[in-house]
Amino acid sequence: MCCVALPFARSADFARDKDAGTPCGNLQRDFSCGIHARLRDKGYQGCTVYDCFGAGQKVSQVTFGGRDWRAAPETSRTMFEVFPAMRHLHELLWYLTEALTLKDARPVHADLRRLLAETERLTEGDAASLAALDVGEHRQKVNVLLLRTSELVRAKGGRKAKNHRGADLMGRRLRRADLRCANLRGAYLIAADLSGADLRDADMIGADLRDADLSGADLTGAFFLTQPQLNAARGDAATRLPAGLARPGHWPV
Repeated sequence: MCCVALPFARSADFARDKDAGTPCGNLQRDFSCGIHARLRDKGYQGCTVYDCFGAGQKVSQVTFGGRDWRAAPETSRTMFEVFPAMRHLHELLWYLTEALTLKDARPVHADLRRLLAETERLTEGDAASLAALDVGEHRQKVNVLLLRTSELVRAKGGRKAKNHRGADLMGRRLRRADLRCANLRGAYLIAADLSGADLRDADMIGADLRDADLSGADLTGAFFLTQPQLNAARGDAATRLPAGLARPGHWPV
C-alpha cells in the first residue's frame, strides 16, 4: 500500500519522483519490493525510515475485505484516500500499547486502555467512516494522555530533567550529554552529535534523528522511540537500545 498510495520526490532519500497513487517501479507483481535488500544502495533510503505500523495491511484486509487495487481497480482511489487516516490511527495504537507497558504510568493505565479500545474501534470502521474521521481531533485526545504518561515516567527519581520539546538541536554537539528523563518530543536532532549521550528514560516521540550520531549512546528505557527513528540515525555496536527495538542493519557491528 505504501509503495503505491504515497508520493515521493527525487532527493537524497529517493532516487526518482513518484506521484501518489502510482506504483513504485520497484514494486513486484506479488507486492514485494524488488530491491528490498538494497534500498540504501539503490538510493531509496527514505523507504528504510518509514513504517505504516500495519495500516496498509488493515486497509487491504479489513476495510476492503481482502481486495487489492490491481484486482479491483475501482477501489483504488478510495483505498488510497483512507490509508493516511488509518496510518495515523495505527501509529496512535503503537504509542498507546507501549504506554501500557510502562509501570510508572499505572495511574493512567485505565484511561490508556479505554483510548486504546476506542482507537481500535475506529480502525475497524468502513471506508466512509474513515474518510469522514477527524483524525486531528482524536490524535489530540490521545496526545493529552501520552503527555501525562511522559510526565509520570520521567518523574522517576525526582530529578529535574531537561525540556527540549520541539527544540532546534540540528547539528548540535551533545556528546556525552546527560539527557536522562529528558523531554525530546518533536525535537530536531538532525545530524546532532549524541555519541556517548545518556538518553535513559527519555521521551523520544516524534524526535527527528536523521543522521544523528548515536554511537555509544545509552537509550535504555527511552520510550515512544520507533524503529524508523533508529533506522534514520547512525550508531554502533556500543549503542544501547530499548527492549523490543533492533539494531539497524547499516550500523557497524
